[in-house]
Amino acid sequence: MSLVVVEATVTIADPSTRQALLEKSVPNQMKTRNDEPGCLAYCWAADPCQEDVIQVYELWESEETLAAHLVHPNYFEMRELMGAGGLVSAVSRKHRIDASAPVYGPDHVAT
Repeated sequence: MSLVVVEATVTIADPSTRQALLEKSVPNQMKTRNDEPGCLAYCWAADPCQEDVIQVYELWESEETLAAHLVHPNYFEMRELMGAGGLVSAVSRKHRIDASAPVYGPDHVAT
């Protein structure tokens, strides 16, 4: 079984609304993290370099757990929230991870 990462860039129309939009998304992020089996990470956060962008990082235990998320009410709630928040565009990709290892070895050197 392979881990699956979803990464996305969400662009909103009015950068002045981004912080409020992200604050509104916190309950959904928490529900997704806590209530959906196989969710290892789920984070929607402000891009520090582009004021109209929200970066998305999700880590799922498997393709099956991601598939379950994509039909879960939490998924549709987040889509509705972003749409109502002035969504201009969203570019998202999923990646299957067949191997993983620590960045730092026992000698504390990054590899």
